[in-house]
Amino acid sequence: MGVTLVFPGQGSQYVGMGSTFREDPAFKRFGAADAALGFSLTQLCLEGPEDKLKLTEFTQPAIVTHSVAMHDMLLPRLHSLGVTVDRVLGHSVGEYAALVAAGALGFEDAVKAVSLRGRAMQAAVPVGQGKMVAILKLDADWVERACAAGSSADEQVMPANFNDPKQIVISGHAAA
Repeated sequence: MGVTLVFPGQGSQYVGMGSTFREDPAFKRFGAADAALGFSLTQLCLEGPEDKLKLTEFTQPAIVTHSVAMHDMLLPRLHSLGVTVDRVLGHSVGEYAALVAAGALGFEDAVKAVSLRGRAMQAAVPVGQGKMVAILKLDADWVERACAAGSSADEQVMPANFNDPKQIVISGHAAA
């Protein structure tokens, strides 16, 4: 039997990431990320602070590291049950974890790339000025009208990602 693994994107981070499998050999990915990045991503994931972990420049390598470590932990268990991984997918930054899982990108290269990507995204919008929010169970027309109503010439918000018909991510100025 085969399965598809899907790796999450930004917003799935939390303080304590990896704490439930610290004794598993897969946890070594956190140490490899620390070495590749030149700072302790491990400490940030395990202990926070949450406001720092939520910064895109740290969130993205944290999610990729956690996702790849979980993949490393899960794969032998799946194989022992006769389950193969037929395909991997990733949502947003999760695409990088999927590329690592597929063997198309090295882990250290992925962590460095998403760190650079996160820093560039963080630099594009000063902390506190921008915001993204997932809107659930509302039609696209309603979300678009609400964004238009909440926007002004100086502060705008708009649909950014249509993840599925009932999940739309909006982004823009935090006040809008």
